[in-house]
Amino acid sequence: MAEQAGDRPLRIVVVNWQCRDNPLAGGAEIHLHEIFGGLAARGHQVTLLCGGWPGSPPRATLDGIDVHRVGTRQTFALKAYGYWKAHHREWQPDVLVEDINKVPLYTPRWGEVPVVALVPHLFGPTAFRELSFPLATAVWLAERPLPWMYRHVPFEAISESTRDDLVERGIPRELIRVIFPGIDTSLYTPDTSVRADRPVFAYLGRLQRYKGVDLVLRAFAESGLTDAVLEIAGAGNFRPELERLAGSLGVSQQVRFLGRIDEAGKQALLRRAWAMAFASPKEGWGITNLEAAASGTPVIASNSPGIRESVQHEITGYLVKHGDTAAMAQAMRRLAADRSLVERLGVAARQFATGFTWERAAAHTEAHLREIVSRRGNG
Repeated sequence: MAEQAGDRPLRIVVVNWQCRDNPLAGGAEIHLHEIFGGLAARGHQVTLLCGGWPGSPPRATLDGIDVHRVGTRQTFALKAYGYWKAHHREWQPDVLVEDINKVPLYTPRWGEVPVVALVPHLFGPTAFRELSFPLATAVWLAERPLPWMYRHVPFEAISESTRDDLVERGIPRELIRVIFPGIDTSLYTPDTSVRADRPVFAYLGRLQRYKGVDLVLRAFAESGLTDAVLEIAGAGNFRPELERLAGSLGVSQQVRFLGRIDEAGKQALLRRAWAMAFASPKEGWGITNLEAAASGTPVIASNSPGIRESVQHEITGYLVKHGDTAAMAQAMRRLAADRSLVERLGVAARQFATGFTWERAAAHTEAHLREIVSRRGNG
């Protein structure tokens, strides 16, 4: 067991299925690197054990984090424990943080090091929206043992919705610390001079079935806004079906599929859009919603767990019942008819977004980890 940490830098090992350089990385990986890269910048020793991809180097340094890649998306769960067993004495960690954003690895079984479970969100029944029935069933079953396998383990949840989900599953509320994510409010800033002359609605994220991009498309078609444009940025295997749907709805000429875009493209999209549209049934938080808000752009989103915490209804945008495309279409029409309303909501959105910084999130995470390590040392 590691010596008592006191005020010295902590030795932290993080376990996650992917690092941010993985071609399949998403919001969970951004969150991980912002938080733990921030802790590395504060002088802590951070090691990330994650899966790789075909051709990926086994070692890398990202954001000050020492990254160890083992296996791939298909084999990481089978190889992670063996790699930990071979290297954890060398690492001598004070704490092991398991980022549970896919199938849990049940790290409390790995040894005597205190474990913290970091949970962006759990899939639950939403797995059946994306995966084949056998795979979705496997994911659903893998989450069921959480209350027993992680008994007495402290949790970090990135939203109150995720905390409530954990409580419903049997995790004691007093074991869960909510630490909201941050955004880069210096990168994502308003510039109303580049707002598009005509209404532009935007979706930014993975093109996967469970994200509800088809609902955004249907709402846009239902809005009847013949002079508006819907720009869809992101990659994923749902794109061909979305393109066919746009054709069947008669809006192909108004919908632009941008593919994966870089940070500059993302910044430009968020600034020129009149509103972001997001229709996922469940998210951990909704970082993209806050990035849009920081850019002075309202958000129209499903009133779903996680998402509802990143949008203030009728203040920074609009929340509609999930799956209610008529309500989303109505919100689109309302904004398209009133440019001044777009700007008023955008000003409030920017003010709301500035309360969420990565520095704050890293500081709260550091304090929580020190508390856990200290408790272990005094136990």
